[in-house]
Amino acid sequence: MFSVGDVVQPRMGGPKLNVVEVHEDQLVVVQASNENGERFTVKAADVAPYKEEGDFGVC
Repeated sequence: MFSVGDVVQPRMGGPKLNVVEVHEDQLVVVQASNENGERFTVKAADVAPYKEEGDFGVC
């Protein structure tokens, strides 16, 4: 479902995350704003593909 390099975010809201490892139903991710930061393990079912909503840059 997800691959290394995908950008995801928690379904309940939260920061943009980059997938760095995939292990069956779990993903190892880092915050997109801090690629060298702490790695987290999350369940694949708890995240969704990242998408920006709204009119960014539109006044």
